[in-house]
Amino acid sequence: MQTRPPARLHVILHQPEIAWNTGAIGRTCVAARARLWLIRPLGFHLDDRRVKRAGLDYWPDLDLAIVDRLEDAEQGVAPGRIWLYSTRATTPYTAARFLPGDALVFGPETRGLPRAWIEERADHALRIPIEPAARSLNLSSAVAIAVFEAVRQIDGPLQPQLG
Repeated sequence: MQTRPPARLHVILHQPEIAWNTGAIGRTCVAARARLWLIRPLGFHLDDRRVKRAGLDYWPDLDLAIVDRLEDAEQGVAPGRIWLYSTRATTPYTAARFLPGDALVFGPETRGLPRAWIEERADHALRIPIEPAARSLNLSSAVAIAVFEAVRQIDGPLQPQLG
């Protein structure tokens, strides 16, 4: 039996609503060696064909946990290492200094994270800067941007391989 290396990061989706977004995020998590946490209720069934189609054949390799509350996911993360992503935050995501084992938390597609969470953890609330006309990014795009900035910081700068 093959054992998984420890997760580099944690991605936490609070009450995700759209199956194909979650499938694509699962694929991103496999690519980044991140554990995906889903906080119930989910807006779909995990056996939904749209989850599987978006995750393709990566879904069996996904390190997945399903919990009922953010506090349940927090138990698997180092204290003080949770970053909330919101259009209501003011700090750009590039200002954060990510460490191995950090958790990146995202809200449901139609409403985002609860305002109280952002206010309570304002020092760990991050924003991906976009033009106002866009309002927000697709959830799977936002997760990919955030995850790979954290991976870049954790793994260090890539050395060019010019030949």
